[in-house]
Amino acid sequence: MNFNVILLGFIQGVTEFLPVSSSGHLALAKIFLGIEMPPLSYDLVLHISTAMATIIFFFSDILDLLTGWSRGFLSADSRRSDGWSFGWAVILGTLVTGIIGISLKNFAEVVSQNSLMVALGLIVTGTVLLMSRFIKIGFGRVRTSDGFFVGIAQAIAVLPGISRSCMTIISGLSIGLSKEEAFRFSFILSIPAIFGATLLQSFELGGWNNFITALPAQWYLGAFVAFFSGIISLIILKKIVLSSKWWIFGIYCLVVGFYVVFVTYLGV
Repeated sequence: MNFNVILLGFIQGVTEFLPVSSSGHLALAKIFLGIEMPPLSYDLVLHISTAMATIIFFFSDILDLLTGWSRGFLSADSRRSDGWSFGWAVILGTLVTGIIGISLKNFAEVVSQNSLMVALGLIVTGTVLLMSRFIKIGFGRVRTSDGFFVGIAQAIAVLPGISRSCMTIISGLSIGLSKEEAFRFSFILSIPAIFGATLLQSFELGGWNNFITALPAQWYLGAFVAFFSGIISLIILKKIVLSSKWWIFGIYCLVVGFYVVFVTYLGV
């Protein structure tokens, strides 16, 4: 059994939703444990697994919002529904994420192989989390324009060490969304971005068959572990966000970040 495959799957599942940067943890695990794997193919499979966990967790919300958005094309009254504005916010946010994310893709691959750069990303994440304590929590619902700002935050998080959930949830709170709405929008917005990135990567590898061929043996075991540990992490994070305790993870990110900087400079 390929233990590294399962280990990375567990790391992905646990850290994907918690505001600690799953890509940063995966990069550090590969750097310090000496695990050699395709730079993005397996990572994307793990992200697909956690995206499926997101779909299961938010299934009823997605169904309601999709129904409301679809009805907006048939009825003027439906265009005043939450589903209509939420749907367009997801589309706008996905476009913004795609445009910026693609431009950062090559740089992100370079960063993922540099422990110091990943550590700096974790320090940024930790700082943002601690500063979130000073945000005045609002009660707003998602508007179409919110997709632009949260989409930018999601795109920046393509860099390893920068937590996607941290950046998107806190950016949502900063523009007046309620805690529940910021949490929901953050993760529903991630779904098309993850599947889009996977599709793009498969094209770059010469097609879906080459994408699958590039994966390590028994990759499906890691995907299975990532899915179920992701479900558990989502449940935990929802409780943390609603209780306004996410800043605690800022301390964790700063400790890990500065520790990695220290170890890197020592050449350990």
